Amino acid sequence: MTTSIHTSAYERRLQMVEDVLTDRPELDDKAARDLAVSVLRALDHIPERVR
Repeated sequence: MTTSIHTSAYERRLQMVEDVLTDRPELDDKAARDLAVSVLRALDHIPERVR
C-alpha cells in the first residue's frame, strides 16, 4: 500500500524558491528558507494584474 502525502501549492512554491537560494554558497539551509518565505510573502502582495 502506498501512502500519499499532500503538499500545498504554497509549500511547492516555497521549495522552488528555497532550491534556487540554496545554490548560493553563502546561504545555509536556514537562511535560504527564511529568505524564501520573505520572497514569497512579497510576491503574494503584488496585485495579480501587475504580475
